[in-house]
Amino acid sequence: MLFAGLGFYVVYLLIGLLVAISVHECSHALVAYALGDPTAKNKGRLSLNPFAHLHPLGTLSILLLGLGWGKPVPVDATRLRPGPKIGMALVALGGPVANFVTAAILAIPLRLHLIPFMPQRMGGFIVSYGELVSWVVWLNIAMAIFNLIPLTPLDGSRLLSVLLPDRWFAVLARYERYGLVLVLLLVVMERFAQTGILTRLLFPPIEFVWWKFVNLTPPFPWR
Repeated sequence: MLFAGLGFYVVYLLIGLLVAISVHECSHALVAYALGDPTAKNKGRLSLNPFAHLHPLGTLSILLLGLGWGKPVPVDATRLRPGPKIGMALVALGGPVANFVTAAILAIPLRLHLIPFMPQRMGGFIVSYGELVSWVVWLNIAMAIFNLIPLTPLDGSRLLSVLLPDRWFAVLARYERYGLVLVLLLVVMERFAQTGILTRLLFPPIEFVWWKFVNLTPPFPWR
């Protein structure tokens, strides 16, 4: 239930991000469990409950910057059946794939015009189910594509490591903490310095996938 006006876009954004983050992190845990590592499952991360995945700094970033992240899913790479290198790449791939699948499924009723966009009053609130679902679809696509950037600790770095020699795999793992600082710096610069780096990098593929899935003009001010 969402207020009309600017406030409901904020709530749509928060709901969409919570759904996207929960799907993403739960899928990492699910793939790790399927490959033989129960670490994430034992820590309660095999769940779609967003509170199981919220990261304090990532949540603050959502509120301040409109972009955030969840707690890293704990994985014991030595227990993954394909081995650490391939196993971690598969675990990493699980997150973006789950986001794409979620977006594709939720896009079906939008594409078939089965969800109304006309705001409806429910008690003291106004809600547009079409806009809400659109935000969830858009942000799942955005979450998937953002995480495919080949910078640690994003999932793209794990996929890139498959193509690199083993010695570089160890180096990437050692410097993950610094990669997070770089990614956060890019987000902050995008938000406050208007660098446009992430916009130019991410929006073309996000829009391409959106049109393939939904084939509708987005009903929200996404730029």
